[in-house]
Amino acid sequence: MTVGTNGSPRAAAAAAIPPQPLPAAGPGPAAAPVSAGTPGEVPAAGTVPGLDPDELPDGLVVADEAGRVVCFNRAAARITATDPATALGARIEHALPLEDLEGRRWWTVTDPYGGLATRTGQPERYLLLPGGHEVLVSARYVRERPAGPLHRLVVSLRGTEARRRTERSHAELIATVAHELRSPLTSVKGFTATLLAKWERFTDDQKRLMLETVDADAGRVTRLIAELLDISRIDSGRLELRRQPVDIATAVGRHVQALTANGQAPERFLVRIGRPLPDLWADPDKIDQVLGNLLENAVRHGEGTVTIDVAPAHTKTERGTAVTVTDEGPGIPEESMSRVFTRFWRGSKRGGTGLGLYIVKGIVEAHGGTITVGRGPGGGAEFRFTLPVGAPAYLS
Repeated sequence: MTVGTNGSPRAAAAAAIPPQPLPAAGPGPAAAPVSAGTPGEVPAAGTVPGLDPDELPDGLVVADEAGRVVCFNRAAARITATDPATALGARIEHALPLEDLEGRRWWTVTDPYGGLATRTGQPERYLLLPGGHEVLVSARYVRERPAGPLHRLVVSLRGTEARRRTERSHAELIATVAHELRSPLTSVKGFTATLLAKWERFTDDQKRLMLETVDADAGRVTRLIAELLDISRIDSGRLELRRQPVDIATAVGRHVQALTANGQAPERFLVRIGRPLPDLWADPDKIDQVLGNLLENAVRHGEGTVTIDVAPAHTKTERGTAVTVTDEGPGIPEESMSRVFTRFWRGSKRGGTGLGLYIVKGIVEAHGGTITVGRGPGGGAEFRFTLPVGAPAYLS
């Protein structure tokens, strides 16, 4: 594939440079191997005939054996704010003036053309463009033969926004976990130290109260650790499901009974079951986790009657069991709807880690289902999740 032959300014700038066969277009330099046995030959395997470098999502910059740029795609122009017509034909260090985070010129430090001939490239790292703009840069050194002179330098550029968002999310998660763990662990440590030091001074009722507090705080820590494990498995796609037949109507009834046993008025809950319900194969523990989170949110943050509708779902896009939990509270502001299932969203009332609904969404989607949030008939929040009809593969 010859780069820059479509009549663009890039083509005019590159016309004075002897054409160089480009690496196979792919996701970065790693997809651009050159056969060591046949100089300059691009392997046919994995190539896409007629692929324009401008179609690549990442920035691609290619320099020839003399260090002059012969390819500068549209993504590279966007990331570096450089006109391709200016970059093409220029020396790589002028077209792409990169510095490391300590202010050293990257091309001088790495010396791709004059350094060790055994090197094959540079791993991805943060570098700076003029003005302090950060980019992620990796490089591949293409040689016609092992330890031979550099035949082509292929550089991949990526913006740092997505990586920085992930890093901020991880930092926020660590800060939240540290904050949530500190309070119960301080309580556990304080009460146990007090009991050990002054056991004889307390009455049996006082000892029981302190031990009950320790037990409650230990349970809080256990739940937080379980949430962290769930998030890790959801993010890595390793959430395991142990599917078996689940009676969703019975599960809803069990959760309502637990809430009334903890002091909620029975008349606050309205359960409506639409039958016949399709067979549901799911992980019962995970479904309990979803129901428990949604009902506790409705009780804690909502008002009035909490309505739970369980009905078969038969639409063009859904086929399975749909569960809807609605309250009569103030509802969720329209501008917050898109953030409900993100990490650390807590709504207008503080409390909790803000991880519950993120985990709920991950569990439902791991079952192949969907979950949505909206406004109920009474103005409160309405959560609806659908679990598809299905059975384990060994029964299909």
